[in-house]
Amino acid sequence: MSVSAIGGVTSLGSLASLAGITPTTATSATDATAAASSSSALFGTSLTGSIDQLQAMQANADGLAVKAVTGDLDDVHDYTIAASQASVSLELTSALRNKAVEAFNEIMRMQA
Repeated sequence: MSVSAIGGVTSLGSLASLAGITPTTATSATDATAAASSSSALFGTSLTGSIDQLQAMQANADGLAVKAVTGDLDDVHDYTIAASQASVSLELTSALRNKAVEAFNEIMRMQA
């Protein structure tokens, strides 16, 4: 029986690319609109990619669970590791969603 190393949780790894964004200096309203739409498109793309990675992790854990139950899985630890990674990624995604909703609600309260 071989033991493999546990990799880091990478379901939201594409969000790390946002750290390289530098502020833009817009000289006109059209430049500001273009910069905002570009930033929101980048954020939307990275968010979509992260959700896709989360779904893939969940599907992998589900597949390993079926293999473990049917006896086709040689090492049950693979399933437990995959399930733990998927669980942590889901908790992180839920926390990010909750913070985003909380921030949106706070902005709405400021405008009222």
